[in-house]
Amino acid sequence: MTEKTSASQGRPEPTREERLALRLRENLRRRKAQARAMAAPGEAEDAQPAGQSTGQSSGQP
Repeated sequence: MTEKTSASQGRPEPTREERLALRLRENLRRRKAQARAMAAPGEAEDAQPAGQSTGQSSGQP
């Protein structure tokens, strides 16, 4: 048996490329949600996911 299988599902584990693609999609969704929250100033605090700060530095003084 050359393919690894998930014990609970019985299907092959995703390849590295598939895992990376999934992470990229999740990151894109998270960034879009964050951008929407920042565009709506009255609702920005409610739309922030838990654990994320609202103040981000731009790197400039």
